[in-house]
Amino acid sequence: MRVLIVFHSDYQHTQSVADAVVAGAKAALEDEGLPSLVSSKQATDTSLEDLQSSDVLIFGSPVHMGSMAWQMKQLIDSGSKLWMAGSLEGKFGGVFATYGGYGGAGGGVEQTLMSLHANFLEQGMLVCGFPRSLSGFADAGIHWGLAVRTGNDEGMPEGVAESGLVAARAYGTHVIETALRFK
Repeated sequence: MRVLIVFHSDYQHTQSVADAVVAGAKAALEDEGLPSLVSSKQATDTSLEDLQSSDVLIFGSPVHMGSMAWQMKQLIDSGSKLWMAGSLEGKFGGVFATYGGYGGAGGGVEQTLMSLHANFLEQGMLVCGFPRSLSGFADAGIHWGLAVRTGNDEGMPEGVAESGLVAARAYGTHVIETALRFK
């Protein structure tokens, strides 16, 4: 099973979360005795062939003014050729986002996760949320996927708490375990 985590990262926070998702995905495959064919790439370095050759895609983005980063959107928009050909139909997907935002409202994280899911659904993919039974749900879970807060109370970049990384590893494991049930 080939797994590709595609992300964009401004302050390396989304990169840190992506690395933790990778670790969780690798652990799930190793637990099943399967080769660990898990990789991650920045959205700007990802080709349509990379997407086509993967069985599982996990997209992650920081929230930019209430939506995904334009680098992720550019990759998604370039995938219209894949949509026309049905190249991603039946593949499995998961999503995550990092956000600063004021207060506890999330600053657009829910909209970002829904937009990423909408792309996968448009492509005919199966998608995976973040059930409340997973480790870290209380700190970084939302039913749409993984949502890791990286900002302080003023909305300025602060970093990724260990609780967010725990949730990210749990989500990476969960996506792979769920995808394996469908194989």
